[in-house]
Amino acid sequence: MTIGVLPDTMLQEMIARGEIAAEPAIIPEQIQPASLDLRLGRVAYRLRASFLAGKGRRVEDRLDDFEMHRMAVTEDGVVLEKGCVYLVPLMESLSLPEGITAVANAKSSTGRLDLLTRLITDEGTEFDRIPEGYQGPLYAEICPRSFSVLVRPGMRLNQIRFRAGQAVLTDPELKILHQQEPLVDGEAVIDEGLGFSVDLRPAEGDLVGYRAKPHTGVIDLDRIAHYPASDFWEEVRSDEGRIILDPGAFYILVSREAVTIPPDHAAEMAPYLAMVGEFRVHYAGFFDPGFGHGAAGGAGSRGVLEVRCHEAPFALEHGQVVGRLVYERMAEEPKQLYGKGIASNYQGQGLKLAKHFRMG
Repeated sequence: MTIGVLPDTMLQEMIARGEIAAEPAIIPEQIQPASLDLRLGRVAYRLRASFLAGKGRRVEDRLDDFEMHRMAVTEDGVVLEKGCVYLVPLMESLSLPEGITAVANAKSSTGRLDLLTRLITDEGTEFDRIPEGYQGPLYAEICPRSFSVLVRPGMRLNQIRFRAGQAVLTDPELKILHQQEPLVDGEAVIDEGLGFSVDLRPAEGDLVGYRAKPHTGVIDLDRIAHYPASDFWEEVRSDEGRIILDPGAFYILVSREAVTIPPDHAAEMAPYLAMVGEFRVHYAGFFDPGFGHGAAGGAGSRGVLEVRCHEAPFALEHGQVVGRLVYERMAEEPKQLYGKGIASNYQGQGLKLAKHFRMG
């Protein structure tokens, strides 16, 4: 098999071979250009602590150690409360062939709600990482950090990407790709990936981001453009190119660079070195082929930054490098590109909240 991230056509072949199985069957809307959306099942376990199954152990067998109570996830919905940890079996399961590994990540809207969602598996020793040859069920660990949310069976909070071999571009390869087709609209900072920085000097006005309010109502994840943003978010403004991040607070900011992902590549946002500051920069990290690309209706798209400050207040400056994009080859170009003919909510984006909110 060709080395690279598997595109939509190959995912369909894996489904046909039973390497990706689901009950009920996978629907076309789950298949993205370079990933597969995963669906919540019909039960949620409230846990007293997050956990990993560990070598030789099944997730189901560990529930006796951690389960506090369980809830049916019904069509009417069930509330996952802020500050609590839940485990939800997913509708999908895997029977991976040798040579194919997988990695999971939260979907964009999940990350922008500060909804920590991680994949765990039987015998797993890492979150969001699945080794070749894995056969078994999949589970989502969900921890709402800023807002309580209402979920229903079949909702898609996280996604999985499959790889054949080592597909990550080295820095010299990334420099060549940038010369062939500019990946950012300014100077490319390439060091173990493509560095990106925070924009705290917008071209117009002084709105640089949003901060989650501490006491809000429940968000029904099926309601799009429904909730007034002002009920859930405070505007963050600055006319000096600097903001102070408060410990424990969650912010939506935006990258200074407009990023492009060519159709034959995919990318993943990775946190920058911990030494640069007391904050974490992302929850949702997959960038699909065609993101910000002209062929898919983009002209460079900003990366939205989901920022949570840790132990100490931290002064974040305009242009400070806060993360990096790791580019990977596709095994082949996908049939569909991000933003072209599919419901892509964030093509051509700037500073933008999750799709559940409306401005004004």
